[in-house]
Amino acid sequence: MTKVMSNDGLNAARIAKKDEFYTQMTDIEKELKNYEIYFKDKTVFCNCDDPEESNFWRYFEINFDHLGLKKLISTHYREASPTYKQELFVNENGEKKFIKTNLKQNGDFRSSESVAILAESDICVTNPPFSLFREFITQLVELNKQFLVIGQINAVTAKEIFPLIKDKKLWLGQSIRSGDREFRVPSNYPLQATGYRVDEDGNKYIRVKGIRWFTNLDYPERHKDINLYQKYYEEKSKYPSYDNFDAIEVGKVKEIPCDYTGVMGVPITFLDKYNPNQFEIVMLANGNARTNVPLKTLQEVNYRPHIEDRGGVGIINNKRLYARILIRRKVL
Repeated sequence: MTKVMSNDGLNAARIAKKDEFYTQMTDIEKELKNYEIYFKDKTVFCNCDDPEESNFWRYFEINFDHLGLKKLISTHYREASPTYKQELFVNENGEKKFIKTNLKQNGDFRSSESVAILAESDICVTNPPFSLFREFITQLVELNKQFLVIGQINAVTAKEIFPLIKDKKLWLGQSIRSGDREFRVPSNYPLQATGYRVDEDGNKYIRVKGIRWFTNLDYPERHKDINLYQKYYEEKSKYPSYDNFDAIEVGKVKEIPCDYTGVMGVPITFLDKYNPNQFEIVMLANGNARTNVPLKTLQEVNYRPHIEDRGGVGIINNKRLYARILIRRKVL
């Protein structure tokens, strides 16, 4: 039986800096098919990908002509020594060319060489290190790049990430909405208390909970309304009010009422179905709300400090809840 890598397992991976997870081709194909219109005449940079191992490189190499790419570039990290970049492009004679060039640095996405390549690229597509996800996204936003990357759902609560979601500068991708995903890992990856398997060729795989695609490339399904059919005024007992916010608790996205226009607290998985034309995001209620949320917004929801609060998380009947997103339905 294959177990699943928990958040504790991810934390252990961060501590051990075991961030080299290889994304499965099937997951890449299911997501990338939604964005083909964005790639014509563009330079794609896979800046956390050894082209000898990466399915991102393989996907774009196979689909180079179909997508009409201008250039494909890949670099990968090597801890103790310089590494290389690999490029695929069509020359002036219409011939495909591969060029492998040694780098002076180790391929870290934060290195000056990698940043220079990113600055000259159009779209970044990769699986960045989970332990450096916030820093990775910050870099992409600062350089005003389009991107499609894999991360873990809890990243949406980070102070670097949530404001981008609220301001509609970042959203979740189309193809992964629940469950876990399997990644191949290097042969020296420690398979301990995490979910894993080893195939007949000795390749190691782990399963990780809460994986999502993060992007600023739009797609039609993102603008589909959530079908609302629950009635707040017929079942008020299902929707308790918070002790410290003027808002009601909606424990499941499917229970969002169709007849309530006030502020509601919903799980972070709401973002899987979030349509910015249907809902307004007011704020994130988690342990950092008092320091990360503008005072004007806290006043808008009539935030009241509570003995169990610890920073602005939602409280119901003196019980702290996990992070909630406070939303309001847009009424046309």
